[in-house]
This record gives sequence, structure tokens and C-alpha cells, in this order.
Amino acid sequence: MVTRTRALSGHARNVLSALLDAGGRWSHGYELAKSANVKSGTLYPLLIRLEAQGYLAAEWQTANEGGRPPRHAYRLTPSGIALARANPPGQVLTDAARRRPATT
Repeated sequence: MVTRTRALSGHARNVLSALLDAGGRWSHGYELAKSANVKSGTLYPLLIRLEAQGYLAAEWQTANEGGRPPRHAYRLTPSGIALARANPPGQVLTDAARRRPATT
């Protein structure tokens, strides 16, 4: 597994939150795009990256309906669950904000 050195983007946080809300069930890309409000051009590279880093498990699933192609499904691994819980949506800090002293 790769150790993260950069803050997660807002899109990544939304996708992780959607997967966390799925409660361990497999989720498909279309379903994730809708629930996380992320376009497919952003979603799939993100899913590939999170899987390569060990935060997601992925598998091809056959469709229940005849004639439909298999679909790729995703769910969080234990390290992905920890990452999702540590990075809820809406708490994205920019580098400039991290360096700025806190005000009262």
C-alpha cells in the first residue's frame, strides 16, 4: 500500500463517503457517480488510483439480466474505511490554509 502525502480532493472525499455509506456492499461506477456527484472522467481515474493504493477492492460482476455486459464493482478495504472516516467531505484544506495561522 502507498502512504498518502497529499490531501484528498473534494471528489475523492465524496466518493469515499459514498462507498462508506454503502456499508461494505459492492458499488458500481454509475451508482457512485450519481451519489458522489462526480463525472465519469474524474471518477474512474480516481477509483483506479484508490484501488492501486489498496484503499478499494474491485471485481467484475456478471449482470443479473441477460445480454448485459459484466460491470466493475468497488468497495472499501479496511484501510479505505479508515481513510474515508479520517477524510469526510467538506473538510478539504488547501496548502495555503494549512500554513495560515489560526485566528480567534
